[in-house]
Amino acid sequence: MSKFLPVRLFFVWLLFGILLAGCGNSPSSDEEPPVYSPARVLTPEAPGKKTLGSSPLILDISNQDQGYLTAESDSDDSRMNIQLTAPSGVVYSYFLEPDEQTVLPFSEGSGEYLITCYQQVDGNQYAALYTETLTIKLQNEFLPFLYPNQYVDFSSKSEACKLAASLVKEDMTDIDILKTFYTYVTSHISYDYDKADSVEAGYLPDVDDTLSTGTGICFDYAALTTAMLRSQDIPCKLQIGYSGDVKHAWIDVYIRGRGWVTKAVSFDGDTWKLMDPTFDANSDGDEAIQKYIGDESNYTVQFTR
Repeated sequence: MSKFLPVRLFFVWLLFGILLAGCGNSPSSDEEPPVYSPARVLTPEAPGKKTLGSSPLILDISNQDQGYLTAESDSDDSRMNIQLTAPSGVVYSYFLEPDEQTVLPFSEGSGEYLITCYQQVDGNQYAALYTETLTIKLQNEFLPFLYPNQYVDFSSKSEACKLAASLVKEDMTDIDILKTFYTYVTSHISYDYDKADSVEAGYLPDVDDTLSTGTGICFDYAALTTAMLRSQDIPCKLQIGYSGDVKHAWIDVYIRGRGWVTKAVSFDGDTWKLMDPTFDANSDGDEAIQKYIGDESNYTVQFTR
């Protein structure tokens, strides 16, 4: 039920770089990801059948059971902020530039989400627009990790997706595809230390730009690999958090027959690491997997995208 905030101005200091502690993992289940033959790039839609709010910020929740909503700003000069409080209590904060449309995921799967929307007044001062509580029931728990979103932005026309399709051969397993994509990305993308030192809060990756420039930071590597895997119907989570005091981005990948592989692709500050892609999916593989985790067990998830 919608509860609109009083029509009065109050000020919210929004710092995009602040991360709230917590983990956004979906509950465990015997459910398997959907299978498409041939593989297809899932495309978010905003048909307008069910919406929240009004100008200058409209949320289209018509496809909430697919694991996402779309947000559209028709303001010419004001930035918008959408805060999703997930079932675990983690607050996911998203920003929209003027006249922008974007896709936001329900990263924790089915459950109750509190959505609060704000409009920029001046600098870091924002006025509340409205708030809403949604009870989400997904058709499939893996859908948020197959669709594109603001952090992992791609489409069937993206060069990253075309590249992914060209690299996949008939009869490849999920593990084969993961290893192939990892090898390509780490062979063709160089780490940009200057960018890492100067990147500003609120930075969002551009997967095709990463491909064309051949450079990127850990966030770019993770987003590109995630986009390629999702375009081949392999669910993956782009994780944002810390290893010790250092901020990182890494990837969890769902392998059919094995389940979620945590930190399947991770970055230790110098090199990318691929968790053992040759483990036997017909056995538990715990010993083989654990040796690749090693000292990386101190990774702390802050947000799942």
